[in-house]
Amino acid sequence: MTRKTLLACLLPALLLAAPARAQSLDELLDQIEEPRTELVRATFKSPRVVSAQSVESPARQDLLMVIGHRFGPVNSGLQELFGIDQATMRMGFDYGLGDRLAVGVGRSSFQKTYDGFVKYRILWQSQGERNIPVSLSWHSAAAVLTSTRLYNRDDLELVSRMRYAHQLLVARKFGPRLSLQLMPSVAHSNLTLTADEPNDIFALGTGGRLKLSNRVTLNWEYYPRLNDRGREGRHDALSLGFDIETGGHVFQLHLTNTLSMAEPSLIGQTTGSWLDGDIHFGFNINRTFALGKGR
Repeated sequence: MTRKTLLACLLPALLLAAPARAQSLDELLDQIEEPRTELVRATFKSPRVVSAQSVESPARQDLLMVIGHRFGPVNSGLQELFGIDQATMRMGFDYGLGDRLAVGVGRSSFQKTYDGFVKYRILWQSQGERNIPVSLSWHSAAAVLTSTRLYNRDDLELVSRMRYAHQLLVARKFGPRLSLQLMPSVAHSNLTLTADEPNDIFALGTGGRLKLSNRVTLNWEYYPRLNDRGREGRHDALSLGFDIETGGHVFQLHLTNTLSMAEPSLIGQTTGSWLDGDIHFGFNINRTFALGKGR
């Protein structure tokens, strides 16, 4: 009910009552709160759960720099210092075009991949006058694999090296401690690495965040494939880790069986097995720069 409507309802009674010590009409109306809609924020502390995208995006005119590292598998032994001697890196930049729309680009040494994406928040979880139970974001990504050794051919056109991914990200923050996310996804390769590999991989990803303290959370993500199961050399991507917030930085420390840090390859091209010790230690460093005027 608006203040004007409330005033029209109360005015006749106030004129009839008029006690000597009555409150003024403005004082009375100030005690009645207008119904408000409150957006639920910080479902995740980063635009990425671990490697996968979360529903979060940089705020309008914020630039997020993400530096990701994955070391070699821990089963490589002491000679490789359990993977520390081997490293894969991705550097990326995400930019908030608006509070709901973000774009990003990146380059990874894994398969010498260039990638870009767009993400739009369709729904924002809220409570109050307008109650929306979940946040809903759409994420579309494209990547080009430029490694000349990947396909054992130097004459491939650029379009043949392209991969794509499309995802619907559905997340809910159940309170200050727990957030869960569902990620129905499809990844497409214009040219597959082997003849028996499908061009389209479907997966129903899941992820979550459990707050352990004011600055530390436990994060996880899992991409079970819905097709192409049982093929030798392919496994579902599984990552576990911790987010540590320190002012303008968010450090993400994790263990994962995938080297890819871009969804077109992350979803269907994971070759490592947790059971065989193909586990990579890695970390992400997230640093936000506020580029808007007056911020």
